[in-house]
Amino acid sequence: MAAACCLTQHGCDVSLYEKNESTGGRARHFDHKGFVFDMGPSWYWMPEVMEQFFNRFGQSVSNYFNLVRLDPSYRIFFHDGPLDVPASRVELDALFESLEPGSSPSLKKFLAEAKRKYDTGMGKFVWKPSLGVAEYLSWELLGESFRLDLLSSVSSHVQKYFRNEKIIQLLEFPVLFLGAKPSKTPALYTMMNYADMELGTWYPMGGMCQLPIAMTKLAEELGVTIHCNSPIEKILTSGRKANGLLVNGNEISFDVVVATADYHHVESSLLYKESRTYSDEYWSKRVMSPSCLIYYVGVNKKVDGLLHHNLFFDQPFAPHGHAIYDQPSWPDNPQFYVCCPSKTDASVAPSEMENLFILIPLAPGLASNESLREKLFEKAISRIELLTGSTFMNNIVYKKSYAHEEFISDYNAFMGNAYGLANTLRQTAFLKPRMQSKKISNLFFAGQLTVPGPGVPPAIISGQIAARIAAEYASGLKHS
Repeated sequence: MAAACCLTQHGCDVSLYEKNESTGGRARHFDHKGFVFDMGPSWYWMPEVMEQFFNRFGQSVSNYFNLVRLDPSYRIFFHDGPLDVPASRVELDALFESLEPGSSPSLKKFLAEAKRKYDTGMGKFVWKPSLGVAEYLSWELLGESFRLDLLSSVSSHVQKYFRNEKIIQLLEFPVLFLGAKPSKTPALYTMMNYADMELGTWYPMGGMCQLPIAMTKLAEELGVTIHCNSPIEKILTSGRKANGLLVNGNEISFDVVVATADYHHVESSLLYKESRTYSDEYWSKRVMSPSCLIYYVGVNKKVDGLLHHNLFFDQPFAPHGHAIYDQPSWPDNPQFYVCCPSKTDASVAPSEMENLFILIPLAPGLASNESLREKLFEKAISRIELLTGSTFMNNIVYKKSYAHEEFISDYNAFMGNAYGLANTLRQTAFLKPRMQSKKISNLFFAGQLTVPGPGVPPAIISGQIAARIAAEYASGLKHS
């Protein structure tokens, strides 16, 4: 949708084809008897990215939904009790001092460095299409690169500043879904701590689904023609050019194609073999971010002890991390995340009831069955009850699970991935799959398997970059 909106700004006549019955991709939602469940993203971070996107069209997010900042930002459950992470910097300093006396000056230095990385990454690097290394060959950018801690890890960087185990887990958590252990993730990504602690955790009233709903409305206002229930069957090509699409048995001609579906699916299923940039061997060597097992749960009572966002770190991460990254398998006692948006927003659950979204990170490529899903569900609920002191297992009136198989059937996700490629150094910038096909000159890509990477803000940025380079190509057609 970001790409479609921006292409209209460049004077293009745009049609958008969506496989599923509604727009939004992983950010879709569904309703069940008064419960409104966001199906995927639930953290609204980096709000300036969304605001700047709407500003491009003379709009603001406030024209579409009400955005509120959460305070506390989230709650972390450790084995010896919960810890709330406040929105206020003064209160955050006090929290760090309570955990590690004398640590607030270290926090100030740590966040100042994280801000510098954030400003550099978001200002100079993230908007590059990364079609080749030449984009980065300037003395200024090379100098900035050396200051981004690309060669040290998140873990080693955090431990330069802090010794307290709870602080370390708190600062390492934002990279959990970037695809590698904190010990393997470049320290560049401590910029996410700045996004977390300084820019804040927000929530659009009505649910995260309000963002794709707003973008859909904007796209329609801009003249984009949206076709739902329209899976692409083939990208039609002739030589080195795409002529159009095969949709529901109909051949439709286009000058330029921007593919925002799963990159691997587009190449392996929608293109003929001779038109593919990347081989099966290439994809087999990619390091993927975790997939996940999600439960959508409706409870007919209030669940005391939870905030809007909750992280359950009461079990050690090492065995869970081993099951995700080292020896892919189903974990025994995983760490997990619980979103309870009804704590903030009464509209997402019936009166005096609770809306729960429970997410357990898993290795990509695993097979599941109902027995495995049910076993982890029961363990998660038992731990939530134990740590909150609120019993509700017998008050669950709705439950639906969602894992690898559903990611594949709904999104054609490679290996059932939920978060795209791991953000390792060898899969960064121009080392990611290209935004422009090497074989088909007028085929462009956006989304979590290309630049800049996974997440809601990067997806919106990716669409804007793809639109720019696709429009530049289309402009060349007009003038040739």
